[in-house]
Amino acid sequence: MKVCVSVHGRFHAFELARGLAARGCLGRLITTYPAGVVRRVVGDGADVRTEPWLEARRRAGQWLGANGSRLDVAIQRRFGAAAARHLPAEGDVFVGWSAASLEAIPAARERGMRIVIERGSTHIEHQTETLRDLYARHGLSFGDTAPETIERELAEYETADAIAVPSGFAADTFVKRGVPAAKLIVNPYGVDLSAFAPGPDRAADAVPRILFVGRVGFRKGVIELLAAFRALAGAAELHLIGPVEDAIRPFLSEGPADGVFVRGALAADRLADAYRAADIFCLPSWEEGFPLVLLQAMASGLPVVVTRATGAADMITAGQEGEIVQPGDIDGLTGALAALVDDGERRERQGAAARARVAGGWSWDDYVDRAVDHYRALMEGAG
Repeated sequence: MKVCVSVHGRFHAFELARGLAARGCLGRLITTYPAGVVRRVVGDGADVRTEPWLEARRRAGQWLGANGSRLDVAIQRRFGAAAARHLPAEGDVFVGWSAASLEAIPAARERGMRIVIERGSTHIEHQTETLRDLYARHGLSFGDTAPETIERELAEYETADAIAVPSGFAADTFVKRGVPAAKLIVNPYGVDLSAFAPGPDRAADAVPRILFVGRVGFRKGVIELLAAFRALAGAAELHLIGPVEDAIRPFLSEGPADGVFVRGALAADRLADAYRAADIFCLPSWEEGFPLVLLQAMASGLPVVVTRATGAADMITAGQEGEIVQPGDIDGLTGALAALVDDGERRERQGAAARARVAGGWSWDDYVDRAVDHYRALMEGAG
């Protein structure tokens, strides 16, 4: 079996391609990243085709403050066309990232490939409606999803043989919009268990540190997290790691007096250190597919407090590895965090359970093994 992976960026595609290559299943990887960067992750022997000018255009546009929706659509179109040109002459499965695969699908069909669309989040319409409603609550408009992006994704969903999503929660949003459950591949992501591992025990008298990792904004539930944290003032610290959205800055105050520390984005090695220096991980998102940071935190031995919208129900049993609350439930979030802040033995017990959970089937090798099984099943069902 040969699989062609096509991604406009990186996402988790490089881990997938690396695993496929190790199993002799990678046909070709098509991406916007420079080949040298790709091969450092995927391996020198990988067949790679790149369109680095598109990545440069995306980053330059972001730096210059270009309209995000128009820029996204332009890159989606051009990368889809480039992927069609770069397809290998032969192959069995085409795995393309959503919104940037539409032009490549007919070419892959001509080569007899089965089509899998990778969607890292919920159904595009569910995502858009959720975020539109969320921003409206704060008197803001959400305009980051271009109508053409939605149209592209809907066309890809319809045309594909299968849609790969990372959680049961994400899959449910597709089924509710009429996509047959049999068309969905549910395959949760993996984590590097050596890079993300528990650190030395924190001092018994240290102030408990709650860690958030992600884009600091409305979608990730930062407003609700700040509201819940107010009840813990003086009993804990809250560290927010990740790029900060401009729209949320008026809601942020920080410093020792508030116990809130806004630290910005961190490199991967420093991020692992931040997990090891924390006591509790919290991600109260309104909409997700399945966040990699959740697995990283659990691999680092942290108990987790997350919302059902993260897809956490696929791997967390409430009261064992952490707690699951509903999006927007500030009281539930406060109670879950307070229970961990006040009880060091509980933190230790749930953190150990979290590490054991991810070590039992949530590595990147486990993820690729499941993906290969799904692709083979798709090919066997083709006839």
